[in-house]
Amino acid sequence: MRYVILGCGRVGSTLANHLSESGHDVSIIDRNRDAFRRLGPAFTGQTVFGQGIDEDVLKRAGIETADGFVALTQGDNTNIMASQVVKVRFHVPRVLCRVYDSNRARVFREMGLETIATARLVSGLFEDLMQDRPLRSVYSYLGEPEPAGGEG
Repeated sequence: MRYVILGCGRVGSTLANHLSESGHDVSIIDRNRDAFRRLGPAFTGQTVFGQGIDEDVLKRAGIETADGFVALTQGDNTNIMASQVVKVRFHVPRVLCRVYDSNRARVFREMGLETIATARLVSGLFEDLMQDRPLRSVYSYLGEPEPAGGEG
């Protein structure tokens, strides 16, 4: 499968490396050339320097044939804008968007974007671990219903 990732920070580079190691075709976009050093020599995908909301940059990354897109920059606005462009303009089948602000994540989820509010997710995991209780479904941490059939 072909994936485009926006943001080559800790999470983006880890995801890109794992997908690449699994044999997927991966492109990763970042506006900081030095960020690509996180990928290491085993990364077989493509690195694209530029702004992830720029359609020409997205095209250079192969968005027109992508099966999935993940926005993982440090900026909620950038992640939301890029995800909307990719979903509406390029019709990528699976678009995921990290959002730090839980309220904004909920609003944009209601507008049709698949958002992950990382602060809410991680705080829920820590709460379960601190109270020695079994880890809940990721969906419960995000305040979402479990998908039909129990698969995500």
